[in-house]
Amino acid sequence: MTRGLLSLGVLLGGVLLSTSSLARDTTHMLSIEEAMSTPEARERLDPNIRFVFGDTSDAETVTEYGNFVTNKKTNALNKSDEEACRWVMLSALLSLQDRVKAEGGNAVINIESFYDRQPMASNTEYECHAGAIMAGVALRGDVVTLH
Repeated sequence: MTRGLLSLGVLLGGVLLSTSSLARDTTHMLSIEEAMSTPEARERLDPNIRFVFGDTSDAETVTEYGNFVTNKKTNALNKSDEEACRWVMLSALLSLQDRVKAEGGNAVINIESFYDRQPMASNTEYECHAGAIMAGVALRGDVVTLH
């Protein structure tokens, strides 16, 4: 009987440990330039669409189409946090690119990280949250036509 309770205790302890490891939520601040210069990003991002992070646009806005949010998640299994974050960042950028095309613009400006609805503006870094099985990036930006 005691051996059975001990085995049950070890089993429950293992379940609790594995459950807590699944709840990991590590915040990473990563390079926008690195994410946008991967071979996949160079292949899939339209060079005719500008992505302007932070408040650095020097071009004149001709038309404003609105502020849009994208919140993407990706499978992080068998990937480093950085690899999963770069992949999900590309997914978020592609979502914004699709919005630009749908609205008829040519840029997204004032792009900021918007994870859990908390704005974080940077010209050089984006925020990514990585866990044991998922990684996520949320971006918010203004779709416009630049002159």
